Amino acid sequence: MNIIDELRWRGLFSDCTDETGLGKLLDSKSVTLYCGFDPTADSLHVGNLVPLLALRRFQNAGHRPIAVAGGATGMIGDPSGKSAERTLLTREKLSGNIEAVKDQLARLLDFETEGNPALLLDNASWTAEVSYLDFLRDIGKSFTVNMMVAKESVRARMNDREVGISYTEFSYMLLQAFDFYKLREQHDCELQIGGSDQWGNITAGMDLTRKKLGSSVYGLTLPLITNADGSKFGKSVEGAVWLDPQKTSPYKFYQFWINTDDRDVIKYLRYFTFLDEASINDLAARHEADPAAREAHRALAKEMTDLIHGETATAEAVATSQSLFSKGGNEVTAAMLEEIQETAPSLELDKSELGGDGMGLIDLLAQTELFKSKGEARRAIQGNGISVNNVKEPDIERRLTETDLLFDKHILLKKGKKNYVVVTAT
Repeated sequence: MNIIDELRWRGLFSDCTDETGLGKLLDSKSVTLYCGFDPTADSLHVGNLVPLLALRRFQNAGHRPIAVAGGATGMIGDPSGKSAERTLLTREKLSGNIEAVKDQLARLLDFETEGNPALLLDNASWTAEVSYLDFLRDIGKSFTVNMMVAKESVRARMNDREVGISYTEFSYMLLQAFDFYKLREQHDCELQIGGSDQWGNITAGMDLTRKKLGSSVYGLTLPLITNADGSKFGKSVEGAVWLDPQKTSPYKFYQFWINTDDRDVIKYLRYFTFLDEASINDLAARHEADPAAREAHRALAKEMTDLIHGETATAEAVATSQSLFSKGGNEVTAAMLEEIQETAPSLELDKSELGGDGMGLIDLLAQTELFKSKGEARRAIQGNGISVNNVKEPDIERRLTETDLLFDKHILLKKGKKNYVVVTAT
């Protein structure tokens, strides 16, 4: 299976400017290709993964990938797929963001291999020193406003009379086109890949390269990922799912993948992992036969957490997950409690209320976000649906005292399998 066939099988092929010509080129030699990303934050997130992992797939097939950080384009902001203008970042902030994501890129691309090592380049290196007048004369002259307005990314914003598009963002296309031209000139780059919303920017770069260098180059787009329910991929209840473990812990990262919708899990195994076709087909068959076993979900979560955080972090995330969600219950460790506190609702309680005979469990449950009334809490206990400190509690007369405090401070209440409240006694 060549790289184009693999992308098609994985569902990662959206469109190509000349599939036949590109296929012949890729079969004939090692090709240099690039994908850009604007460093709008000090960490990549899972929404960045599809194009960057596609670069790695090309690298595994013997081609040379370039990841282009938008130290220049990031100062403008890409209007593609955006309903409003981005917040402008300073040059210093963008430089800091690029520095912060280097280690993350090293997990996605191989910068050390012989023959076709990956490159990380900052487009500010060839853009910052070009004067405005020189850019207008040498680059702007190659574009007509008619052609630029015809691009979907521009037209969609122009049709929104309330938001519109600034001249700044209107110019973004020229800057990205300039990237392709300079990469072809300096690094013999012949292919640009990106999300399907990048088609207009990619073809603009191809036109500029042809006009300036007389060179033929290619563009290939990947699909934009959405969840089965139509929501945007890459968001959790808490917001974006980051690759930086300080922003999204390995445990939460693992949970993001383990909670994938049943309808998406096989698709995401193809999109994001490097498992081969036979392995994914086997997981698909197992998933269809017994979805409740969640083998495909565990495989997806393990592969992705291994890739981003390493096998040790994955093992710890798995252990925490099994402890929290196992049927028999397990001792709550400090690490487990710390993970839960990051996302679970909390309730403060005066420690004196746990003195003497203590406080009725039903009374405490009714004060949390888990239940609207004492009657609802009572029925949950009777239905064996309540755990205290990860241990099932069937007694509706149960009273909580200071002896129930974890680490002399917390009580962990759980409703069903996944709904927690952390009670903190002060």
